[in-house]
Amino acid sequence: MLTGLAIAAPVGPIGVLCIQRTLLYGRKAGFLTGLGAASADAVYGTAAALGLSVISAYMLTYGFWLQVAGALFLTYIGCRSLFLHSSAASAGPVPPRGGYGSGFLLTMANPLTILSFTALLGAFGSAGNGLSSFLLVAGVFAGSAIWWAILSSAAGWFRNRLAERHSPLISRISGAILAGTGILLLAGAVYDFT
Repeated sequence: MLTGLAIAAPVGPIGVLCIQRTLLYGRKAGFLTGLGAASADAVYGTAAALGLSVISAYMLTYGFWLQVAGALFLTYIGCRSLFLHSSAASAGPVPPRGGYGSGFLLTMANPLTILSFTALLGAFGSAGNGLSSFLLVAGVFAGSAIWWAILSSAAGWFRNRLAERHSPLISRISGAILAGTGILLLAGAVYDFT
């Protein structure tokens, strides 16, 4: 669980998205975004634990395209937030499955996740050991879920203290961060490919 907490804790694009959605739409929307990321980590961890080399090979073969798709999706989410100047009230609530799905898809678009789980299983000596692998993946998922609950709760605390008039500013700042990150990831993928 501590490993899952440590993996999830650095605030990256999913963390920014979790914070943004919590501030604009509430704790549930932010938590579901993070839970989507934790679920994708669990899928990759299970694939690595079961030694599904076919999935690993597929992800690594199409890794460039997955990175490009993830970077474009992140840029789209960022630009949408950046250019929609409406408040949370007029924007309407984010459907819970939309938050979960975007967190899941953005994390699944990162093929390096399966490599990190393969290394993690090897470091803990659980590669190929069914029960140990399962417990490690379940622990990582639980630790990650705990982190997303903490992050969305902390952002929710701030949400209760912010006036609704700050919603457009929050949307613009987080949108700029997400779009900028997406553009940098896209540039990095293209640079690595060439």
